[in-house]
Amino acid sequence: MDIVETSPDGKGGLAVIIVTYNSAEALPALLDSLADGLRGIERFEVVVADNNSHDGSSDLAAAHPIGARVICMGWNAGYAAAINAAAATVRQGVSLLVLNPDLRLYPDAAKPLVEHLASPGVGVVVPINYKQDGSVDPTLRREPSVLSAWAEAVLGGSLAARVGWGEIVDLSARYDSCGAAEWATGSALLISAQARRIVGEWDESFFLYSEEVDYQRRVREAGLSIIFEPQAKVMHAGGGSGSSPRLFALMTANRIRYYRRHHGRLKAALFASGIAFGQMLRCWRGSTHRAGLGGALRPSGALSQFRATARA
Repeated sequence: MDIVETSPDGKGGLAVIIVTYNSAEALPALLDSLADGLRGIERFEVVVADNNSHDGSSDLAAAHPIGARVICMGWNAGYAAAINAAAATVRQGVSLLVLNPDLRLYPDAAKPLVEHLASPGVGVVVPINYKQDGSVDPTLRREPSVLSAWAEAVLGGSLAARVGWGEIVDLSARYDSCGAAEWATGSALLISAQARRIVGEWDESFFLYSEEVDYQRRVREAGLSIIFEPQAKVMHAGGGSGSSPRLFALMTANRIRYYRRHHGRLKAALFASGIAFGQMLRCWRGSTHRAGLGGALRPSGALSQFRATARA
């Protein structure tokens, strides 16, 4: 389908961007869900940016009846770089719906998101996420802080979330109604054309993890709002980018790198020590937390090592 310049309410067009990396197992179900999920959206285009998958992900996308346009990155360039490459092929006046490949859209999921674009100053709109068992996946987050780092280290992420001290917003009532959010995990984000124009590209230096925290911070700093809309529903199967000690080390490292960018040395040191302490307490659980400790102690090294492996 052809993309045209969008009107202020988003009815003029929408580009769905999906980043794949060895996503062949999950991707067909997402593509199958798009026709019903995008019902009510008059004009849309699907763009799949493939980070050099070795499992035929790009071929599956190209062959699907939804008519996706596939961009082959040529190497594992990272999540932000793939989004930027796909967005660069879409007219600047078009809003972007960024989806993880392991999502499924419920019928009519996109329309409630797009309707928010009629309100001035809306930068990002996010849906409610459900797990495969039907329970709510708490995807809303608080801005990282020294308190959240240490609360999660001492209490664990689940308990810290329940008492309202962690990054995760785990108050069930919060997911019942529409409202402003600080940020949300990047599994499904509708980015307004206005935000694209003002905020610019995603920061490719993160490679994977924390890039959505950084992007949504820049959205807020631009004076734009981030809206949670529970009438828009998606199911997140999980595991779209894989899970391993190496990935956990990168995620831990990028949390610290992100915080250091925006805070002074003392607060950054307190934040990093909280992250490291939490991983140290849990090293007995296995290699994942030992890798996390390494990423906390040497964040730049974890990123450099991952980049070198991705280029190999």
